Amino acid sequence: MIPASDLVGYLAATLTTISFVPQAWHTFQTKDVSGISLSMYSAFTAGVALWLAYGVLLNAWPIVIANLVTLSLAGLILSMKLRYR
Repeated sequence: MIPASDLVGYLAATLTTISFVPQAWHTFQTKDVSGISLSMYSAFTAGVALWLAYGVLLNAWPIVIANLVTLSLAGLILSMKLRYR
């Protein structure tokens, strides 16, 4: 059985990661990055990478999984921002 704390973590991770998907999908489809701030996305991507490292250090799978997915999406969007400026 999953501990209640992990269940809350998985639910939070699912909701925050899913909320990011529509923006990522829109950006992938349109390649329109004009409304994306390079400095904000750079800081956001670095922050997500640090959350991922934190989750790994704690062996906290909800944090690891959510931030691995979000880091992948954010990294792709950041690379598109750099490519399609």
